[in-house]
This record gives sequence, C-alpha cells and structure tokens, in this order.
Amino acid sequence: MERRDFIMAAGLFASFAGLPQVAKANAPLLSAFSDPLKPVLLPALPPLDPKGGMDIRVWVRSGMTNGLYSSVECAVAPKVMGPPPHYHKELDELMLVLEGTASVMVEGEVVEIGAGGWHLRPRNLTHTFWNASEQPLRFVDMYFNQPFEEFLEKVFFEYTPEKGYPFGSKERERVMNQLTEQFGLVYAQTAHDERKVIIEKYGLK
Repeated sequence: MERRDFIMAAGLFASFAGLPQVAKANAPLLSAFSDPLKPVLLPALPPLDPKGGMDIRVWVRSGMTNGLYSSVECAVAPKVMGPPPHYHKELDELMLVLEGTASVMVEGEVVEIGAGGWHLRPRNLTHTFWNASEQPLRFVDMYFNQPFEEFLEKVFFEYTPEKGYPFGSKERERVMNQLTEQFGLVYAQTAHDERKVIIEKYGLK
C-alpha cells in the first residue's frame, strides 16, 4: 500500500471510530431524519408557461426528502431578467436546463448553459440569471439542505400585487425583508443598480 493510500485509509478508520460519539452528541438532530424515505410518483405535466415573464412549478418538496433536497421548474420568457445579484448563506443550487439557453452570472463572470447542460452554484457566491435569447427558457433548479421552494412559492403566489403586496409598497418590502432574513439571502446595497446594468446591456425587461 502506498503511503498516500495508507494515510487516507487511516483517516477513514479514525472517522468511523468516532461515529458513535458523534451520533450520541447529535441524537436529537439525527432523530429528525430517522424516518425512512418513501417513493413518490410525479406524473408528467405539460411544459410550464412563463406567461410573458417568469413562473415556477414545485416538483420535489423538502418534506418528501427529510429536508435534504427539493426541486422547482422555472420558465422564463425571452429577454426577461431574473433577480438582483445575491448569494445564499446556506443553500447550494444545481441547475439543469431543459429548453433554451440560460445566462448565469457568478461573481461577475457570465456563462451560458444550453439545453441539457448543468450548472452548480455553491453557497456564498454572488449570482443571478436571465434569458438573453429570443426563445423561452425552462430549467429545473435543485436545492440542497434548505426548503427554498417555500421561499419561491411565497414570492410568486402569496406576496403578489393581486393579494395586497404591490411592488414598491412598504408592506411588500416588510415581508420580503422577513423572507430574505429567514432563508439567508444576502443582497449588496448596489444589487438593484447592478440588475439595471444587466438589463440595459442585454436588452432585457
């Protein structure tokens, strides 16, 4: 056995040896995930319509996976901008593009992900996305270790102008601040100005 392999094996054995103590110390936490996962069938649905802007559809909920994973389908109309640049304190995101091309900016660098492509955005990296093309964009966003689908459902379906939260109102600002704090989103003070720059540069709306 090479020295490198021996060191790795020794580290693994040391880790396994400490598992009983770790499990005992974290028993309340581990018990929350003790229920066995159950199979769930999600029948196929027609492609999501962005309705001239952007829309979401939740597929896998965090509650189905003991809080480990959830996924949301997102549809974005042509030439539509996403959220202001931001980062997540705890959430890691994995994108799978189903249709069209997604433009994604991470830490100031822009990449394009075509249909069938994947893009991983770990926590603590400032990012945003948009559809710069003339074709609809659809993708699945996958979220790990946080029920982020709950955040999106509130933004898209609950805290809306039709339900008493008009854009620019104090009430909407209040609930959005609560949400971003709850889910660990961080926006720089210049985030909205940065979003406007992207809109102007790529001719978005």
